[in-house]
Amino acid sequence: MHQGIPAAYRGAVNPLSPDAKTIGEGHALYQKRCASCHGATGMGDGEAGKSLNPSPALLAYMIQMPMSVDEYLLWSVSDDGAAFETDMPAFKDVLTQEEIWKVVTYMRAGFPDG
Repeated sequence: MHQGIPAAYRGAVNPLSPDAKTIGEGHALYQKRCASCHGATGMGDGEAGKSLNPSPALLAYMIQMPMSVDEYLLWSVSDDGAAFETDMPAFKDVLTQEEIWKVVTYMRAGFPDG
């Protein structure tokens, strides 16, 4: 992270609107791919994350931080956690970029129930 956002992600902007459909699809993807570590509400308390060191990011708080611009979020979900010294897996080969944006939209909506 100290090197900045990689060129491949610089300037990326979430093209999706935060409508109910997108948020609902983001919720389903988050529950399937993220909640096991980050917890159902983004508090880092998922069962699989309990054994990780460092513990999973507190996404509910992180999403509100100034550093959590779209390009940073796309990068941190797409690539693995090596740049952050975490065990975060890369999702760019598991989720499409549109699916990643749906997860980001869901998180920005405050982790509502599906």
